[in-house]
Amino acid sequence: MQQSELKKIKQKLLQLKAELQTLEEISLDTGKTVELDQARTGRLTRMDAMQAQQMAQESARRRRQQLLLIEAAFKRMETGDYGYCLDCDEEIAVQRLFVDPSNTLCIKCAEKI
Repeated sequence: MQQSELKKIKQKLLQLKAELQTLEEISLDTGKTVELDQARTGRLTRMDAMQAQQMAQESARRRRQQLLLIEAAFKRMETGDYGYCLDCDEEIAVQRLFVDPSNTLCIKCAEKI
C-alpha cells in the first residue's frame, strides 16, 4: 500500500470516528429508562417508548463496536500491520479498505465466514 493511500484511509478513519462520537453525544438521552407512569401515558405509548429505547441502545452498542474497530485499525497502522488480513496475512485490497477502513479480513477470508 502506498503512503498516499494510507494517508487517505487514515483521514477517512478520523472522519468516521468523529461522526460516530458526534452521534454518540447526540443520542445520549434516547437510551434513558422509560418511565412507566400509567397515569401519564397509555400502554401503547409506553410500548413504543420501550421499543425506541431498545433500538437506541442497540445503535449505541454498534457505534461503540465500530469505534473499537477504528481504534484497532489505528494501532495496526502504528505497528505496520494495517492492510494485512488477520486470518491469512495476505494484503487486503485497497479498494476494500476505502469502502470500510476498519476491515481486518481480505475478501477470500471474509467470504469463508
